Amino acid sequence: MNRRRVRVAAAAATLVALVALAGDALAHAGGIRSASSESLAVPTWLFLATGGGVIGASFLLASFVTDRAFVRRVDAWGDALPEPGRVAVLAGRAVGLAGLALVFVAGFAGPADGPNTAVRNAAVLLVWAGWWGAYVTSTYLVGNTWPVVNPFRTLAAPLPSLDRPYPERLGSWPAVGGLLAVVYLEVVTPLASDPRLLASTVACYGVLTLAGSVVFGADTWFSTADPVSRLLAAYGRVAPVARTADGVRVRLPGMGLTDADWVRDRSDVGFVVCVVFVTTFDGFVGTDLWGALVTPVVTGGVPAPAAYLGGMLLGFGLFYAAYLGAAGAARRYADTFVSAVTLARRYAPSLLAIAAGYHLAHNLTTTLTLAPTLAVVAASPLSPPAAVDLPTLSVPAWVGGVTVASILAGHLVAVWVAHATAYDLFPDRLQAIRSQYGVTVAMVAYTMVSLWVLTRPGGAPPFV
Repeated sequence: MNRRRVRVAAAAATLVALVALAGDALAHAGGIRSASSESLAVPTWLFLATGGGVIGASFLLASFVTDRAFVRRVDAWGDALPEPGRVAVLAGRAVGLAGLALVFVAGFAGPADGPNTAVRNAAVLLVWAGWWGAYVTSTYLVGNTWPVVNPFRTLAAPLPSLDRPYPERLGSWPAVGGLLAVVYLEVVTPLASDPRLLASTVACYGVLTLAGSVVFGADTWFSTADPVSRLLAAYGRVAPVARTADGVRVRLPGMGLTDADWVRDRSDVGFVVCVVFVTTFDGFVGTDLWGALVTPVVTGGVPAPAAYLGGMLLGFGLFYAAYLGAAGAARRYADTFVSAVTLARRYAPSLLAIAAGYHLAHNLTTTLTLAPTLAVVAASPLSPPAAVDLPTLSVPAWVGGVTVASILAGHLVAVWVAHATAYDLFPDRLQAIRSQYGVTVAMVAYTMVSLWVLTRPGGAPPFV
């Protein structure tokens, strides 16, 4: 027992030292789009190695936690919360419908010409700063309220349903394709600056969503094929507040990821990997490396939209193949008869903590900066003040550290979730530890890619 305590203390000291070293870089890294390698206080390679080292050290530290009863207690800790009540549910639905109405009113009738349209139009600000930045963040920091707030689900509720059986062979692949399509449109079109295009896209998405609800039933559509609902439900499993079979409960952040029953097959694994990939891709296309890769392709005659589509599909394929390779390595190192597909399915939820951390890093600075602007513009969506009169928030320097720390925190939670999953899968302790080798390597790789994007000078994607 004394030797175990010494080993735990040594591992903890190593982890603290690595985090402290990272802190020197964190204080200077800045936001995802504004950071540059020149602003780092340490060399980029050391910054990336430190981030990867933190994950590796956390795996070593977790490996010393071999008490299964303790792991189960951490996983099961929680307490019941009061039910929200009908008034809260009705208020949530009203907020969702009001937000959708504001997007259509401001998007089709609000300012659309002239400089700084993006920060003067309430539709653009509400969708990208209010919803994608602030609201999505709430789904993994607090809890997923989207099943109540979702205006399209509210509109679908009174519609008749054909209740056609959903094709099982499709699984979650429609949600994967839909999520890739949304991010692709955001990258290659002025969706984040053209309010008319944004409102039209939301309308088209609404028609498709309502049609799917009518054909297959609202519950089936929103739980299986709708990319937005699936995304927020996945993020909600990271949150400390969740609705379970026993009602609303509070738990430790990330512990909802240890329940992998909702990851049923390869398509569900693909969706989890897609959640990790799309935010990384959204940041990557603003880097100098992407510019260097795509420039000769476009100048060689390939249309820019096709080049971006090819890069996105290739990138997703690499992320997916890397994770499946990690699952295969887990099977080899664990020397188990459990299939690689089963291991991929069980370990996949741990990746969502990584996705949540990177989403926060990617959007925190922009959301905080534009929050005062959104409040002013939403109050007068058809005739907002001139851009020079709009308030913005001066984000303090420490926010840059928070963005990078959120990536590391997400990966640390992912390491623990993988550790808890391993001890649930394997009766032998050494087998449980060895089964984590592959997924830990994948997490280190994802960490270093995410941190590398943070070190690059941000900018608009080229050619679009």
